[in-house]
Amino acid sequence: MKVVIEGCYVATVDAAGSEYPAGHLAAEGDRIVAVGPGPVPPELAAGATRIDGSGLLVTPGLVNTHTHLYQWLTRGYATEEGLFGWLEALYPVWGRLTPELVHDSAAANLAWLALTGCSTSTDHLYVFPAGLDSAGLLEAEIVAAQQVGVRFHPTRGSMDLGQSAGGLPPDAVVETHDAVLAASEAAIDRWHDPSFGAMTRIAIAPCSPFSATAELMRDSAELARARGVRLHTHLAETADEEEFCLAQFGRTPAQYVEDLGWLGPDVWLAHCVHLSGEAVARLGATGTGVAHCPSSNGRLGAGIAPVRQLLDAGAAVGLGVDGAASNESGRMAAELHQALLAARYAGGPQALTARDCLRMATMGGARCLGREAELGSLEPGKLADLAVWRVSGLPGAGIEDPVITLVHGAPALEHLFVGGRQVVTGGELSTADTGALAGAAAEASAAIAGRGSR
Repeated sequence: MKVVIEGCYVATVDAAGSEYPAGHLAAEGDRIVAVGPGPVPPELAAGATRIDGSGLLVTPGLVNTHTHLYQWLTRGYATEEGLFGWLEALYPVWGRLTPELVHDSAAANLAWLALTGCSTSTDHLYVFPAGLDSAGLLEAEIVAAQQVGVRFHPTRGSMDLGQSAGGLPPDAVVETHDAVLAASEAAIDRWHDPSFGAMTRIAIAPCSPFSATAELMRDSAELARARGVRLHTHLAETADEEEFCLAQFGRTPAQYVEDLGWLGPDVWLAHCVHLSGEAVARLGATGTGVAHCPSSNGRLGAGIAPVRQLLDAGAAVGLGVDGAASNESGRMAAELHQALLAARYAGGPQALTARDCLRMATMGGARCLGREAELGSLEPGKLADLAVWRVSGLPGAGIEDPVITLVHGAPALEHLFVGGRQVVTGGELSTADTGALAGAAAEASAAIAGRGSR
């Protein structure tokens, strides 16, 4: 398929921050072939599907660096709890997950992410109830991503530190060390695609210092590096976590994971709210990535991550919606606005700019996932993952700068392309019936709550 968009505002998010107020973009197959000012060269327009870019902003597709797709079924639970109380309320509910429930949750969640500008999403699936085939749960969400048409980086998460051993989760939702490593390796063998343009890549992701043993964290890192996949975990999300690590290990969360080999350019960490200046410097020096989840951090009262300091230190910082049970709206585009506001609450009006936020949501996320050569900016040779925003409608009319329109909260997604394939057209999902997805998710939500017959 050849696609040409002309007369649009193009924000490339390339290294120079190039922008073209009346520009063009051309894509052929799964790659961008041209981007620049003015009309598209005639030889590139021949035989292409043409989109009138008047009133449109074209950006790279947004990259969601942290989420839990199964949580779409448990939105609205424990809304006045902090992280530990919220988890204690929800672990028993998540203990009723099945592959069918995970599929319906993931499909609805990924569809909504696509409709809010997300072309690439991760997932952190770490709840595997006792007695279930864990491979079936992971497969269910991978199939859902294939159906919706988004690029997908699921992580094979894990917990092996149950309540009986001093951890937070119930024993019924944790696994053994050996079972986790075997399942992680099997997931890599079956699903991981390291090739340029891959739609599915696997990472390994023990859940957190309070739900995974040091042995599992260390051995997971060794396995990931032996197999050439990335590492992910939650870190320094709350003050409670810091207290837990200091009491159990005599180390802060950042010191603890560094002791276990968990800092480096192949690692990205979710949240990183409670970091010392020393920890920020270590993340920057080691090239460790951070998934900043401002809406979830606010919902759970976790605090404000030191994003400006992390960026200044050289850390790769992306954005994440986190699980829908701690961010009920789950809109990827909204995280740009929330990131801007959170940084300014803490650091004043110059803490982050709108373009800082767009870069985090695109190139920052691509860096976290190790895909900066493929994704995250609009440049010839890169994958045609494009978000096309209507900025001339009622909410944005009169705002002269389209990037301000996007980040400050008044965009409407017009089109989304993933590898040149149109996933959203005219603001509607092209790949699946959203009404059917909503109905299936509602039934699944009732079932996991014990109100349905599934």
